[in-house]
Amino acid sequence: MRPIIVIESHIPFLQDVLTSYADVRFLPPESITPTTIADADALVIRTRTQCNASLLNGTNIRYILTATIGCDHIDMDYCQKNEIQVFSCPGCNAQAVCDYVEEVIQCYSQDPLLNPLGINNTKGLTLGVVGIGHVGSLVCKLGERLGMHVLKNDPPKQIGVDLEQLVQESDIITFHTPLTHSIPHATYHLCDASLLSKCRPNALIINAARGGIIDEHALLETQLPYVLDCWEGEPKINTRVLERAWMASYHIAGYSIEGKMNASQMCLDNLSKVFGFPFLSIDKKDVPLQGDNKSGWLMRITNQIKSEPSAFEELRKQYKLR
Repeated sequence: MRPIIVIESHIPFLQDVLTSYADVRFLPPESITPTTIADADALVIRTRTQCNASLLNGTNIRYILTATIGCDHIDMDYCQKNEIQVFSCPGCNAQAVCDYVEEVIQCYSQDPLLNPLGINNTKGLTLGVVGIGHVGSLVCKLGERLGMHVLKNDPPKQIGVDLEQLVQESDIITFHTPLTHSIPHATYHLCDASLLSKCRPNALIINAARGGIIDEHALLETQLPYVLDCWEGEPKINTRVLERAWMASYHIAGYSIEGKMNASQMCLDNLSKVFGFPFLSIDKKDVPLQGDNKSGWLMRITNQIKSEPSAFEELRKQYKLR
């Protein structure tokens, strides 16, 4: 009997690839409901589909595949109790997020009000990287390539310096951890008022990981410059936090053609593994035209989202991959 697979329609490169082996339905996130997935065996999603008891109770879902690095939109305890296997795509868009951080650093280096070393100079700046996984490791190499002194912090991996030391000594602090609530390494509001109070007076804070890692209300109480790609309460973001951001975007740091291809291929590989399909390759005939990746692209996005904060989700959907 052919498996039934429901795929979120915004996930690219999967059209027509699976139709010889499974019954496939492509649905927009808002149409993924207990009724529309009731008879499905597998669900392929992104972050906007919340997989919890409300969605999954009474369905036949046995496998959830998320075309993302993180799994904070999936109730892992529920899935474990109900024997639902979950697959993510670790590292799929790591290079894209690293490129985003590089754009931020380049803009920082050109801002005479922020860069203590002068225009276009990064040598001698200290970059603090919190979370040394796929993304964080690339960001560390980026910092070293730019001549920066790099401080690392990753308690689960027992890597680097104490977090307080890192924020006290860093000119730029960038977060690349998953969002977790479990002790002993919870990252929810890891960057809180206490930590922010220990930062250098003009330290730049970057969050291109998950919204809940930084306490945005605490951030507002500081005078620190910050760059946010990920927000608490997405897509309904705090407009006061947005207004004060030095740079901002609508959760697209990892949005690149390469990253999307990687994620879709990893989902295909996992589907082949669980259902016994032959090796399948993503459909590359519909590769979209590359979007704006010229110098200054992030500042242009900042101006766009600040002028249309209520359009956060629509802008994200329309964003052309870098």
